[in-house]
Amino acid sequence: MRADLLLDDIDGLDEALAAVDGFDASLVGGLLRPQPGQADGPAGLAAAVAGTPLAARVAEAAEKTVAGAGDEEHFVALAAARTALLGAVHDALVLRVDEAVGRPAADGTADPSAEAGAADASAPAPNLMAAARSWLCDLARAGWRGVDHDLVGGAAPVVSAMLADPALRRVATLLDGFAAELAACCPGAALERVPVRRWADLWSRALLLTLPGAAAAPATGSATGRLLPLGVDVHEHATAVQAQVHAVFEPAGGGAPRLVRASVSAPKPDTVVGAGLWQLLRPHMSLLAAVGEGRAVELAGMPVTAEGDLLWDDACARTGAEADVFATARVALPAAAAYAVAPLDRHPARIAVPVLVEGYRVREEAGGPEEDGGVVLDLAGCRLRVDADRVPAAGPLTPKAVTASGACLGLLRWDAGEFLLQPLAVERTARGKSVAVHAGAWAGGTTDKAGVRAEKAATDAVTVLRERAGKLLRK
Repeated sequence: MRADLLLDDIDGLDEALAAVDGFDASLVGGLLRPQPGQADGPAGLAAAVAGTPLAARVAEAAEKTVAGAGDEEHFVALAAARTALLGAVHDALVLRVDEAVGRPAADGTADPSAEAGAADASAPAPNLMAAARSWLCDLARAGWRGVDHDLVGGAAPVVSAMLADPALRRVATLLDGFAAELAACCPGAALERVPVRRWADLWSRALLLTLPGAAAAPATGSATGRLLPLGVDVHEHATAVQAQVHAVFEPAGGGAPRLVRASVSAPKPDTVVGAGLWQLLRPHMSLLAAVGEGRAVELAGMPVTAEGDLLWDDACARTGAEADVFATARVALPAAAAYAVAPLDRHPARIAVPVLVEGYRVREEAGGPEEDGGVVLDLAGCRLRVDADRVPAAGPLTPKAVTASGACLGLLRWDAGEFLLQPLAVERTARGKSVAVHAGAWAGGTTDKAGVRAEKAATDAVTVLRERAGKLLRK
């Protein structure tokens, strides 16, 4: 990998992010009566898209907003401009990653094997969508410093009505989570620190998802061939957990390999942590067992979206032969191209590109892996920091294992102005032999002492919770 390319400046990147930051800052104080310092935000956003088809609408929106006369249509235009800029940043960063690793770039179109399944462009329950947009516009007028419980509470009836319709749950979940974050921080005027970028991301994404067709289900095709797992990325929340398996798919009968993902989610009590998470996830996806055993999976007609997400169905999968992750990373991964990314998903925070890094020296920053995981990989003088905070506790992979490694398979991400490497697996030498340590090694079960203890603790916690739930239900 040419790590030096990851350190080079990208033309226009800083300017695009500065325009986004300027607009985000204007949302802190609100757009009802913008102060002199806030007027630069919408104007800067309009200037950044001046050479695009959005130019006229965004310029008008910025002018009206600065004058305090912005309405729903104007706020939607500003959110679209902001999303377009971050999408351009996403594309530039992914292109740079493809150049650094020498991998084919995504073709920018839907996968040709995807069968016609175009989503209905008509928005379900337009009255609920309009109510959601109205609430989001009220938020923008008040600003993050102006939110209070009365304003935030306006989302509750809309979310409750949306959750009853499966077609609206994507939008409802986003609105519910956003409102919960705002409620936890009320009143906004008392906040010491405002998560400016995050709340602006949630606001603009939610606003655009309420437009007709934006939240429609993606078209799907089918995948038949061999799936070679690379690793598992675990996303944990106090009340939910998700495991996302990154893999290389080799189509039956030949054809270029593709990068795909398969995800499984489950609700969880906050007492189930660490290796106990796998107990909640295993029953829903057989792929986790294959990952834990280091095996390939044969797919036959597995549904796949135009973005490369496998809609997992155990009936379409059969465990195959052994498949070494690092052999896959060295042989199949370099030629595997990514699927196109949907417009609303093109955001720098969503970048997660599987890469194999070898031939590095390990350095430890202040604090070391025991405290904050300050591990840096030195590739011919180029510095690549390890994102140790993303290494899950649900497996044997630790920052210490990374420091003793000679090869690292991970997800290349971008955060706070630099590329970071999230390890999925490392290869190190022990007693003269090459040994691999995987973040998802316990996904299908484990005999590791630490893993067994964590699983037992989780089993006990779940048993107690089920007993208590049963008593409450009987009452």
